[in-house]
Amino acid sequence: MKKTFLAISSAGPNRDFSKATREQPFWDEHAKFIDQLVEDGLILMGGPLVDEGGSLLVLNAGDENEVREKLKNDPWAEHGILKLESVKRWEIFIDNRK
Repeated sequence: MKKTFLAISSAGPNRDFSKATREQPFWDEHAKFIDQLVEDGLILMGGPLVDEGGSLLVLNAGDENEVREKLKNDPWAEHGILKLESVKRWEIFIDNRK
């Protein structure tokens, strides 16, 4: 059975804070990678942590190892734009989205 996880990343050493998210190196490759994980049903929601250059993803996976294995192939992880800090299992009690 799939469970919900949060993946929290910080800005990596190669994050350029003088540029917006979509202006970072390897943006197109990163976006294509993330879009595929959305299409595969792994990523449910996600986006940048604007003030700190990191990101937060909400994922649907079997376990923490699946999340880590998938995210390690992100071009932004490979090129030091993002650094995965933690993966946490999340049990949702409240969901007011319509």
